[in-house]
Amino acid sequence: MPSKSDELGIFTGSKNMSIIEAMERIDKNTKGILYILEDDGRLYGSLTDGDIRRWILRTGGLEGRAADVANKSPKALTEKERNKAVVLMDTAFIKSIPILDDNNKVIDILFRDKDVASYMEARDLALSDTPIVIMAGGKGTRLYPYTKILPKPLIPIGDVPILERIMNRFHEYGAKKFYLTVNYKKEMIKSYFIEQNVPYEIVYVEEDKPLGTAGSIKLIKDKLDRPVLVTNCDILIDADYDSIIKHHIAAENGITIVSSLKNFAIPYGVLDAEKEGVVTKLKEKPSLSYFINTGMYVVNPEVFKMIPDDQMYHMTNLAEDFMKKGGRVGMYPISEMSFLDMGEFQEMKRMEDRINEVL
Repeated sequence: MPSKSDELGIFTGSKNMSIIEAMERIDKNTKGILYILEDDGRLYGSLTDGDIRRWILRTGGLEGRAADVANKSPKALTEKERNKAVVLMDTAFIKSIPILDDNNKVIDILFRDKDVASYMEARDLALSDTPIVIMAGGKGTRLYPYTKILPKPLIPIGDVPILERIMNRFHEYGAKKFYLTVNYKKEMIKSYFIEQNVPYEIVYVEEDKPLGTAGSIKLIKDKLDRPVLVTNCDILIDADYDSIIKHHIAAENGITIVSSLKNFAIPYGVLDAEKEGVVTKLKEKPSLSYFINTGMYVVNPEVFKMIPDDQMYHMTNLAEDFMKKGGRVGMYPISEMSFLDMGEFQEMKRMEDRINEVL
């Protein structure tokens, strides 16, 4: 059984830990926050996934320490004030409170199991007027032989198809209408949802031939007059969709790409060398960190006019062509564990495990 100090260690970190280390710690504790401590254990500040996101957007990179990003005036209570925790969390709209001893050291952390009502009401309405386009027409060749039998959107994660999980997640934020671009085994997809009593409207956008991840959007007959959320059918993003849309609008982007941190560990020692093969540095099993494209986008409707008719055309083509014309393409960064990708076999089990934890 873990000790109290071990439990607190999951939710605390040092001032000198890197931004990447802090993101990994927040991912593992699944609470969205880390309390940053002085070297002697006194509370220095708090660090949320939102703080890190704002730092990345402001600086454009991952360099920095937890102390550079942390909120240095976090809400906290003493042991004698512990009974005020729920009231403080309600009034301050926060989800956790550290309990401090007389030396300002963290001796406990209290969490709310559920958000306060005002948060939930805002979440329920966040996507009520946002069109959602899900690209569900591909063959899913990376998942053969499963996709020889079932279309990729109907492959179950647990006991629910991935496509239904995606739509249910959006519906939690108020989404009412979905456009599904379909092609491969489309009749199976349509038949499945005919039998389900889903609380939202599904409009099928049917390709006669493969048009890529963006080409079929041109086939949508309805007039799109506000930012559209476009996503692949094999990913789940565990993030605040309301925040994504608001960031897109505030940043005045034409396209916003939801991007995930990805850490790649090199399982060998790496050498830095100069002329004549002189070794200058040894690095033992270093890690490289990049932001990758998750396959989720927010797009202003006028950008879709650039999509050519009846041609294979992908969302990456649209972003590149838009940038060439001087358009603004931004990113919304999320952590590595917030991006769940079903595209390959080894990722399916991780997705199911993560869903059981947080979704």
